[in-house]
Amino acid sequence: MRTDPIKNIAGLIILAYTLMACNSPSYISGKLEGVPEGDAKIYLIQPNNLREVAASYFGKVIDSAVVNPDGTFEFENLPEDEEPVLLEMAIQQPGKFPNYLNTDDPTRSNFMPVLWQSGEPLKITASFDEFQKSFVIENPSEINRALIRLRDVNLKAYKTYLEGKQWHVEDGKQLMDKEHAVLQYRKELMKYADSARDLIPALVALRLVSPEDDYERVPEFLVDQCRTWKKEQPGHPWVEQLCKQSEPSNLPVLVGDEFPDLQLPMITKDTLLLKDQLGHKLTIVDLWASWCAPCRLENREVLVPIWNQYHDKGLQIIAYGLESNESGWKRAVERDGADRWLQASDLKGDETPFLKRIRINTIPANFILDEKGVVLAKNVHGKALQDWVKTYMAKP
Repeated sequence: MRTDPIKNIAGLIILAYTLMACNSPSYISGKLEGVPEGDAKIYLIQPNNLREVAASYFGKVIDSAVVNPDGTFEFENLPEDEEPVLLEMAIQQPGKFPNYLNTDDPTRSNFMPVLWQSGEPLKITASFDEFQKSFVIENPSEINRALIRLRDVNLKAYKTYLEGKQWHVEDGKQLMDKEHAVLQYRKELMKYADSARDLIPALVALRLVSPEDDYERVPEFLVDQCRTWKKEQPGHPWVEQLCKQSEPSNLPVLVGDEFPDLQLPMITKDTLLLKDQLGHKLTIVDLWASWCAPCRLENREVLVPIWNQYHDKGLQIIAYGLESNESGWKRAVERDGADRWLQASDLKGDETPFLKRIRINTIPANFILDEKGVVLAKNVHGKALQDWVKTYMAKP
């Protein structure tokens, strides 16, 4: 049987175009400046769940590329999902694990999250030493632009509150200053997450708030994020993971909750119910320890003046000590002048049932309650606490 040569040629042309279309650029490539000598590599990491986002040593390494002497690199082993996928690009020097991520200092961070859409090439330029800080995508998508804006918010917040700061662990005031600075830094990221229009940038911001996955100081933020994205994208697995993490049983007592009516084993050997001891207008439940330098400072310089000024006007302080040594606890109470207000402890150290019931691990901490025991505010310290109490007590 004879074949038509014209048809054969036409078929070959169609096949060639088909192959060209299938093999059209669908990879991530780029160029790095300032690449050191040696076998520098860049890795592509895919987080498998929400907790693996921006978390060092987690996530699946799906591809690697040698950075050439001229700084160029190229990935080709990319996910073929129809839906966009969050990936993390990380540069590593010899001796580092492929999925090591520097989350401590965004000015030196070695990774950058990007959204990958199959079939849409990404072209990257960056500096090797300041990879995240200098990271640029050519013609980025809307979500990748949002991730770059998040990078800028993170950098600015870090420079404002944390860069170059050093705090001495022996100095109670410096430790409180450090906690305040960290909280202010985190608030900038939380503000970004609250205003984000797209899920992925919001969740990356949420993870940057605490790569260690510790939201004890800001649990209300998790609850708000769950509430927002459960409405917007209820079926997304990462939203489901977020909302699971945001369940009340996984979080400390929240602002707006009624504080549990717990038994208080008093320093006087009595046992009292917390609700029976509430102030007529305001109660501060203070969680402290005799070995905690910031707590001792708070006793002497903040709580004593507040007590002296407002106790007769309806303010109560209920202190719970994370203690195991009774004599040391009693000495600290007396020396700080904290024997003016109620003092309780189970004397079981880290195994104390009181902190477990309210799901708190970190001290100093406090809960400010109204006359019915509803939490009005939490973890307000120093002058901010004095100002808060002054404003509230001035209300009719």
